[in-house]
Amino acid sequence: MNEFKKALPATVPVMAGYIFLGITYGILMAANGFPIWLPVLTAAVIYTGSMEFLMVEILSSSFHPLSAFLTAVMVGARHLFYGLSMLKKYSGTGPVKFYLIYTCSDETFAVNYHADLTGLNKTRYYTFVSLLDQLYWICGALIGSISGSLITFHTEGLDFVMTAMFLSIFADQWLKDQNAVKARKAAWDRKAEPDQKAFARQKSFQCRKRIPDKPERRFWLRKHLPELIGLLASLICLLVFGADRFIVPSMILMLALLIAFRPFLEGGESHVR
Repeated sequence: MNEFKKALPATVPVMAGYIFLGITYGILMAANGFPIWLPVLTAAVIYTGSMEFLMVEILSSSFHPLSAFLTAVMVGARHLFYGLSMLKKYSGTGPVKFYLIYTCSDETFAVNYHADLTGLNKTRYYTFVSLLDQLYWICGALIGSISGSLITFHTEGLDFVMTAMFLSIFADQWLKDQNAVKARKAAWDRKAEPDQKAFARQKSFQCRKRIPDKPERRFWLRKHLPELIGLLASLICLLVFGADRFIVPSMILMLALLIAFRPFLEGGESHVR
C-alpha cells in the first residue's frame, strides 16, 4: 500500500478544490430543481467540472443536441493533449489504462505527470490518484445536492465560481510561466557574464551581440502565448457573438490559433538559442 500512502497526500490539494467545487455544483443543480441523484450521477459519468457547470444551463434551457455536443467536444478538447502527453507514462498499465484515460482530469494529469515513482508500482499509483480525485468530486457533488435540497438560501452569484476558477487557473499558470521566464533569464545572465566582462576589457562591439536580449523576449512570448491566446480569443468572441454564444466559437478560435502557433510553441529551445 505504499502507492496509496504516497497518492493520498499528493491529492490533498486536489481534494480541497474538488470538494468545494463539487458542493457548488450540487447546490446549483438542486437550486435549479434537479433531483439529488442527478448531480452525483453526472459527477461520476461526465466527470468534467467545466462541462458539468455548463450542463446546469443546458439542462435548464431548451435542449439543442448539436450545440450541446459541440460545446462538450470543445470544452474537453484539451484532454487530447493530456492523452498524448501521458501515452508513454500510461503504457504497460494493462486494462486499467482505460480507466486512467477516462479519469485524466486537469489536476489528475498534473499529479500523475510529475509523480516520482521511485520504488512504486506505477499502475497502482496512477490508479489510486485517479480514483481518489474522482471520489473527491463525487463526494462534493453529493454533499452539495443534499445540502442544496434541504437548505433554502439565496444562490444568486454562486455560478460565478466557475468563472472564478478559470481566473484562478489563468493567474496560476501565468505565474508559473513567469517563474520559468525568470529562471531562464537568470541562467542567461550567468552565461552572458563572461561575455560582458570580455566586452568591458576589449571594448569590442562584437561581444555585445552574444548577450541574449532578443531571445529573452521570444522565450517570454513562447511561455505566455497560450494564456494570451485564450484571453484574446475569449474577448473577441464575446464581443462578436455575445455572452450567451461565445464559448464554442472561442474554443474553436483557441484551437485554431494553438495549431497555427504550434511550431513556435514546441520549438522553444531552437527559438531561444
